Amino acid sequence: MKHQQQKKIAQNLKKVKEKIFQKNDSKKITIVAATKTRSSQEVSEIISLGVRSIGENRVQEAENKFFKISNINLVEKRLIGPLQTNKVKKAINLFDTIDSVGSYRLAEKISKIAKALSKKQRVLIQVNTSGEKTKGGFKPEEKKEIIKCFNLSNIKIEGLMTMGPPTNKKEETKKAFILLNTIFLDINKNILPAQKMTTLSMGMSGDFLLGVSCGSTMVRIGSGIFGERKHVA
Repeated sequence: MKHQQQKKIAQNLKKVKEKIFQKNDSKKITIVAATKTRSSQEVSEIISLGVRSIGENRVQEAENKFFKISNINLVEKRLIGPLQTNKVKKAINLFDTIDSVGSYRLAEKISKIAKALSKKQRVLIQVNTSGEKTKGGFKPEEKKEIIKCFNLSNIKIEGLMTMGPPTNKKEETKKAFILLNTIFLDINKNILPAQKMTTLSMGMSGDFLLGVSCGSTMVRIGSGIFGERKHVA
């Protein structure tokens, strides 16, 4: 990797951290570097800069990439893209946490395979708070279905995740984020103390500050750190 590119990544990461601190200096916000299509060298660089969570969108891409990254064991590996049921076993073996569990059927499948592998799989539940048909996730009104997932023996639900609408309309995005926060608080009131969720994942490169202002504890940043995508890894 060119020195100029390394410098730019470091500068971008510093800016993201500064913006988050200015918006909220009272609680820790986890930065997940979204590494879809990024080269193994870019991922290694971001790890060397202190990022401790990376997010991949595809199981196959992660499988082809992770073994090339010498410092991969320093980070938490998160699956942030959709997961097909036939890829669940590979995902459990590759990732520390699966952040896109958008149906009871998928949650049940993950729990079943995790049990066979003697693992308790950490997950986030995805909720479609923007109402887009192209996005996966539980519907906001399916809170009972979400709560049912907490009874599955081999998954540990750490929190909720949503994506804002693909629009620059701040009010629509804010509405989607506030709705997730409301669902988060409501579900936490209706589960056992030991089951309480702590992670609220909302916000990407274009709207992460809005996510933080709406209560997000985790943001997923790709182009905001690496720059616009130019190639496939």
